[in-house]
Amino acid sequence: MEPLDLVVPVREGANNEQLRYALRSWAANLPHRHVWIVGYRPWWAAGAAHIATHQRGLPAYANTTTAVRAACEHPEVSDPFLWANDDFFVMAPQPSPFPVLHRGPVREVFAQYGTRSSAYVAAMRETHAFLTDLGYEDPTSFELHVPLPVHKDGMLRALEAAPGHDVHKRTVYGVLNGVTGTAMRDVKVARRGPQFDASSPFLSTTPDSFTNGAVGRFIRERFPDPCRYEKHGRR
Repeated sequence: MEPLDLVVPVREGANNEQLRYALRSWAANLPHRHVWIVGYRPWWAAGAAHIATHQRGLPAYANTTTAVRAACEHPEVSDPFLWANDDFFVMAPQPSPFPVLHRGPVREVFAQYGTRSSAYVAAMRETHAFLTDLGYEDPTSFELHVPLPVHKDGMLRALEAAPGHDVHKRTVYGVLNGVTGTAMRDVKVARRGPQFDASSPFLSTTPDSFTNGAVGRFIRERFPDPCRYEKHGRR
């Protein structure tokens, strides 16, 4: 089986050093055919394929919904493809085909957040209620910060079936399409300190933890050399 394409939505902005090092990690450790940047492509990322989208005025989650729809509707993107974010780092060699990974039951993810309140947790609860109302008594969360194999028709059906739940569209996609896989803990590192698993095959950062934290230094030291997706020189 030919390796899948890797699709990543990118917001308009500066040079995006997280994306630079994510690309280096994918080039080194994640078998794939092409990388497709959907949305804004930094000038230096000229080696990646590009799908332009309208972004101005869209909130972050609506922007990623626009991006995944554009990838699903593009005839040259592989079907299925690997869906990733620009802050997903693959730290160790991965098999091909890439496995489906999930976070376990949504109810257990609730427990991990405890009493914390945020728009993200509120949207998680709304999506959980939407899925249980459809008869999925104990839905699985696919909101991991690792790549997810996505079938185009299945994602488009999920987006049409669950408007307003695009914050957790990975979960909606996985549950409505009966996706199964292997459970794992999430790998997001939000703090600057050294308390992260340096042996993890996957890592993810926030802009602050990448720029100012120990995890960002660790990732940058692991992938010091430019990859095939980077254009050398200055704009």
